[in-house]
Amino acid sequence: MKSIKEIAMEHFPSDKLARCDGAHEICLHCAKCRVAEADETYNPDAGIASVIDATVLKAEANATDIEKLCEMANEYKTASLCINSYFIPLVKKLLDPVVKTCTVINFPLGAGHIEAVAQEADAVIKAGADEVDMVQNLAAIKSGNWDDALKTVQAVASLCLAQDVLLKVILETCYLSREELILSCLISKKAGAKYVKTSTGFGTAGAKAEDIALMRKVVGSKLGVKASGGIRTPQSAKEMLDSGASRIGASSVVTLL
Repeated sequence: MKSIKEIAMEHFPSDKLARCDGAHEICLHCAKCRVAEADETYNPDAGIASVIDATVLKAEANATDIEKLCEMANEYKTASLCINSYFIPLVKKLLDPVVKTCTVINFPLGAGHIEAVAQEADAVIKAGADEVDMVQNLAAIKSGNWDDALKTVQAVASLCLAQDVLLKVILETCYLSREELILSCLISKKAGAKYVKTSTGFGTAGAKAEDIALMRKVVGSKLGVKASGGIRTPQSAKEMLDSGASRIGASSVVTLL
């Protein structure tokens, strides 16, 4: 079984040591070096609401559903409200400024054309998204086309970095081997993403503690790790946070709190 460093060396060879604490050990020459930034880890003193992305992405969601979710997010001061991009204008009117507007792109299959994904990112940023959760190029990853996978995240990350929009890359862990999961984390970090995220909630399985632990080990403390998919109880949320998650994506927010 290859180590994280061996996988990093195979795909991103470098004789320079990483200044961050990622287990890749070698410098990935990331689009944005985050060594000087604060750690993206969970602070229990801030409370769990502060790291929850209140989420509704079901196809049948309507404006009334979104308005109710905005009320709840404002009441508990969640980290963000994650919705399909059609609802961005509505939530921008209703959300307390402290609650960020989050949306999804290349969702849920992760099989969009690179240019189409970039154009979608540009559109949602212009619409007012503060945070973008993109599904990585899963089609490229499963085809072994690592360069296309990297280019897809880079295309979105460059737009997000230019506009100070927080980018989370959804890896869809249920479909990945251990090596694919490690490489997906490395690609996301190198491209300039701020978070790696487990799942869309539409795959065959959601977040698992062992995947969270591995993702955190790969990226180190400067990137965030978001657990999403199937987190419906306070106990499961705690397990994810204890494993290294710094955000929780959930539709059952009140239950978690």
